[in-house]
Amino acid sequence: MASAQPQQINLSELDLPQLADVRRQLEDELSHLSNSFTQLKQAQAKFKSCMENVGEVKQENKDKVILVPLTNSLYVPGKLCDLENVIVDVGTGYFVKKSRTEAFKHYEAKVEFIRSNVENLQEMIQKKQENMSYLVNVMQMKLQEQSAASSKASK
Repeated sequence: MASAQPQQINLSELDLPQLADVRRQLEDELSHLSNSFTQLKQAQAKFKSCMENVGEVKQENKDKVILVPLTNSLYVPGKLCDLENVIVDVGTGYFVKKSRTEAFKHYEAKVEFIRSNVENLQEMIQKKQENMSYLVNVMQMKLQEQSAASSKASK
C-alpha cells in the first residue's frame, strides 16, 4: 500500500492563476489550523478550570451552598457533602466517580496532552505561514515580470 507523500511543486513554474489557487488552498489550511488552535486552547483552559474546581473541594467548603452546573447555562443550588470523591466528565456523556487525586491527575494529563498538540500545531501554522510568505513573494515577482513584459511590448 502506497503512503501519501506531499508532492513538491516548484512555484516558479506555475502561472499566476495556478499560484492564486495554491494561495487560496494555503489560506484555507491556515484558517482551519488557526481554528483548531483556538479550540485546543479553549479546551486546555476548560481542563485547567476543572483542576481549580477539584482544588476547591476541601474541608472548609463542606456543607456550603454552591451552584451545581446541570448544563452550560443552567445551575442549581446544592451542598458539598463528599470531600473525597468528585464526578468527572470523561467524554461522550459518560461520568465517572474519582477521588480528588485521581480527578486532578486526569485533568493534568488532559492539559499536558493538549499542550503537546498545541505545540505541534503552532509549528505547522508557522510552516504554513512561511510557505504563504514565499508564495506571495513568487506571485509578486511574476506580476513584476508580467508588468515589465507588457511595458516592453507597448513600446
